[in-house]
Amino acid sequence: MTAFSLEPAQLAWCAELRTLAAERLCPLAEKGESGRVNRALVAELGRLGLLARLFTSGALDLCLMRESLAYGCTEAETALALQGLGAHPVHTHGTEAQRARWLPGVADGTAVAAFALSEPGAGSDAAALELTAHPDGPARWRLSGEKCWISNAPEADFYTVFARTTPGAGARGVTAFLLPADRPGLTGRGLDMLSPHPIGALDFDGVPVTADDVLGEVDRGFRVAMGTLTLFRPSVGAFAVGMAQAALDATLAHTARRDAFGGTLRDLQAVSRQVAEMALRTEAARLMVYAAATAYDAGAPDVPRRSAMAKLLATETAQYVVDTAVQLHGARALRRGHLLEHLYREVRAPRIYEGASEVQRGIIAKELYARQEAR
Repeated sequence: MTAFSLEPAQLAWCAELRTLAAERLCPLAEKGESGRVNRALVAELGRLGLLARLFTSGALDLCLMRESLAYGCTEAETALALQGLGAHPVHTHGTEAQRARWLPGVADGTAVAAFALSEPGAGSDAAALELTAHPDGPARWRLSGEKCWISNAPEADFYTVFARTTPGAGARGVTAFLLPADRPGLTGRGLDMLSPHPIGALDFDGVPVTADDVLGEVDRGFRVAMGTLTLFRPSVGAFAVGMAQAALDATLAHTARRDAFGGTLRDLQAVSRQVAEMALRTEAARLMVYAAATAYDAGAPDVPRRSAMAKLLATETAQYVVDTAVQLHGARALRRGHLLEHLYREVRAPRIYEGASEVQRGIIAKELYARQEAR
């Protein structure tokens, strides 16, 4: 297949996922508490086999899952994505014992995972992180410092934590650790954020870790982080595309039936042109996301650039589409409980997390110049 068309089986699967999101996942999401891990929802994702698929799917399948779930239930999409983000380093870099201990629980929805990279002073500049792993004997350390804006914190069952093992070494002195939530010295608190999904901060007060907790190699953890983000960035774009499509479809329905100025809103040229622009941008973003995911699955050499482009275009597009949809709906879209009010709160964060839009532009430029110099 190409990056620009899906097989009939894939299209049918996407339709099935949208139905599952609406009929089985949304009712559970509605019963959840904003800002808290919805374990019933995570467990249902496990029963449906979607969490296990995180470890057997390629990047394109991950994008199709996230786009389809986002269209019908953003909470379900986010719960699935956070399980993948937190557990992917264990799947790809963990020891046999680490994988056996945690991945079955992630797959069946009984163990909640989290990816702990960002810090108060090291969000976009991940190589500048300051959580310190102080030596505490042979192949033993104690973690001291703070992580912030961590999805699923402080309620996750385990964290993929990135800490500095070699001072002054930048990206080359970071190690990834698999940290169970019950380790002594680890505490956390929830943060009241615009986005409705759970986000918190973690405090590390001499938290003990050993060589058995290392993911990959000591001082090579930055590669673990960037490898995970390179896979997930196109699928963040897919999440954004799913939200944009939901906003577009809601706008089509609303403008076709809303009476205004002796006709319907769709009859107004200014409105129809805005709707056309929403559709154009959404489809362009979707194609770039699929192209980036297909390149990842094919092992193409320019994946970092493509992933950055896909995330950048799709998240910026979704912001535009949702905002325009709110404008065309008017005040009704600002009421609590309206689909667009929900999407308006959801759509802002993806332009920041997993590398802000400015970071993506930097990655794109760096890759372009590196390619030019290699010629």
